[in-house]
Amino acid sequence: TANFEFPLFTKDGKRKEILLNATTRRGPSGEVTGVIGVGQDITRIREITNEQQRNAEDLARLIDTANAPIFGVDMGGMVTEWNRKAADMLGYTKEETIGVAFVQNFIQPEDRPSVEEVLQRAMAGVETANYALPLMSKLGKRYTVLLNATTRRDFKGKITGVVGVGQDITEVNAVMAE
Repeated sequence: TANFEFPLFTKDGKRKEILLNATTRRGPSGEVTGVIGVGQDITRIREITNEQQRNAEDLARLIDTANAPIFGVDMGGMVTEWNRKAADMLGYTKEETIGVAFVQNFIQPEDRPSVEEVLQRAMAGVETANYALPLMSKLGKRYTVLLNATTRRDFKGKITGVVGVGQDITEVNAVMAE
């Protein structure tokens, strides 16, 4: 048995995507006597799949190019997402951060317990808004980001981690402190 996808064109020239399942037909002594084929029109399925792919690409582009630092962590606290703004601000490329422990690598030791608590709450489904997240750059500069920690879920609703979207308020804090 084999599956093949191929286009067919209707009389009026419309393209249809077909999934063909073909298997050999055998005679009484096992010799091949023909092929049995069952075709299914999968045009709509392909259209939906392509639209979902375009939407996923649009969302990924939106996250990557947003003018706000965005990061994601999995249930183990490892970085799964790191957009350009986070990279520009902190000096770490996305490649340097993916799979790295977020709290242990980007948060000062004295701030780790409170950041860990915010992430753990989000991993339990309790989201946090407007949390002053202290971050440390590659060059040792301290930043403060006003963070929304949002629970991340898979298509079945199972919690898979946290997405953090923030706004750099470092300069605002410095001005207010003067």
